[in-house]
Amino acid sequence: MSADLSPEEVLKVAHLARLELSQDEVTKFTEQLQSMLGHAGDIAALDIHDLAPTAHPFGLINVLRSDEVRPSVDRDEVLSQAPKAVDGRFGVPRIMGEAP
Repeated sequence: MSADLSPEEVLKVAHLARLELSQDEVTKFTEQLQSMLGHAGDIAALDIHDLAPTAHPFGLINVLRSDEVRPSVDRDEVLSQAPKAVDGRFGVPRIMGEAP
């Protein structure tokens, strides 16, 4: 199925989007949009009335491990290796605004 789309329609959409297109871009985008709309038309033409709606094509299962408390690295040991530590946290440069 082919979608009929004119260069004038592409120019109208470009105008609405406040885009300036060269003639080469109009030609290129007309072909690309015709292809996309044709593909959408092919999908719309499929007989899917017997199919149940789905959010995902495969059944999903929880693949996460169970949450359990385990020993970790000592905080003081980790912070001793950091270039800067402040009040028991990593010290990093401020990236925006003033200090609170």
